Amino acid sequence: MFESYDQDIGALTNKINKKLIHYLNSRLVKFNLTTEQWAVLMKLFKQNKISQKYLAEVSGKDQSTLTRIIDILERKNFIERHQSKEDRRSFVIHITDEGLIACKKVAPFLETVFKDILKDIPYEKLKIFNEVFLHIDENIDNLKNDRRN
Repeated sequence: MFESYDQDIGALTNKINKKLIHYLNSRLVKFNLTTEQWAVLMKLFKQNKISQKYLAEVSGKDQSTLTRIIDILERKNFIERHQSKEDRRSFVIHITDEGLIACKKVAPFLETVFKDILKDIPYEKLKIFNEVFLHIDENIDNLKNDRRN
């Protein structure tokens, strides 16, 4: 069925991922956002006033990458960083009114973009696609955990 898992699954997944990010970034320009920034902003929209450390965990970003994204979002007035009252060494990240407005515009816009991207793909196939990707994600996590032991 497959000539090579690396070429048929790995390379194709990588190609589509790059193409998708490039396309989404081109569409997000009008909102002054990138996909990386959007992912962080959306996490704050769903759960505001969280520590930078927790935000890194839930957004799947390492601390240095997240710090760079936070710096950019702060310059754009989408978020604010405040020193934690419990621990002066850590920060709590807040979404601003401008950030909330952006989220309320971008979320439905991206839903429309994805409807166009997924056009003519039956729901059952999308459901299988999602299940397979979640299973791959789980397998990778298990492999990473196995290597630690």
